Amino acid sequence: MRIVTSILFLLLYNVSIAQTLYLDSVSKVSKKTYTYKKYNDKKLKLDFYKPKKIKKNLPLIIYVHGGGFAGGKRDVNHIVDFANNLAKRGYAVASVSYRLTMQKLGFGCNTKASEKIKAFNNASEDISFAINYILENNRKFKINKTKIILLGSSAGAEAILNLAYIYDQKILSEKFKFAGLISMAGATISQEKINKQNAIPTLLFHGIKDKLVPYNIAPHHYCKKNDVGYLILYGSRAIADRLKVLNKPYFLYTIKEGNHGWCVRPLYECSKEILDFMYFDVLKNKKRQTEISI
Repeated sequence: MRIVTSILFLLLYNVSIAQTLYLDSVSKVSKKTYTYKKYNDKKLKLDFYKPKKIKKNLPLIIYVHGGGFAGGKRDVNHIVDFANNLAKRGYAVASVSYRLTMQKLGFGCNTKASEKIKAFNNASEDISFAINYILENNRKFKINKTKIILLGSSAGAEAILNLAYIYDQKILSEKFKFAGLISMAGATISQEKINKQNAIPTLLFHGIKDKLVPYNIAPHHYCKKNDVGYLILYGSRAIADRLKVLNKPYFLYTIKEGNHGWCVRPLYECSKEILDFMYFDVLKNKKRQTEISI
């Protein structure tokens, strides 16, 4: 009976995946670029992707690129491909540019910890402005306001974790809450500020051998205590441990031999896990606690 039940579950699961995560009938995607904020002569833009054939309000993924807050672009090939693939499956995607405040400072051990935290906060502020722009113009964008998911790579992951759990933003409504978060090689400056009120379903990809952003608890870039850039960060393992204690949903994907290259590899190597998380943990609110180690 147990074997039959297991087979039946797998069959139903695969049918569910086929019907909800892979919308093969959606073949065309539209992409438009908008300016959401201006700082003097600097324009911050977002690329908005959505399936052409679906008219209902869509779940929205906010994508934030990496680059040490000094570089990176919202429209490199792997992001464009990922955004198009998600849009074909019924999601809207906004790939967002933000202020690159560390271009002249760098982000290593010689840069003051206070400047690093400022970079986190500036990026979080810009992301908030981008989301607010979409919400204020939702007749045009047609997104589901209750299903906005943050997704970030490296510095972008640090920015979204900061926005969801640390940053005291004043731009979005006090009632606003993100539906979920996907961090690829990210970390945050506090574990304790993740609490039962602000905790959201969180998918965390991280390599244990990441030498830039710690997998567990360690200094950023593994700086020494006497370095001006010494800043303790709480990586994916620590964040998952905190959510586990709070009995909140999370999905930790650990790569035993993984380095910082896993800040982008999930986009093309773990699409199944990303789609599974977004559908079951975010859209269907299954409240799972999942850990995978490869």
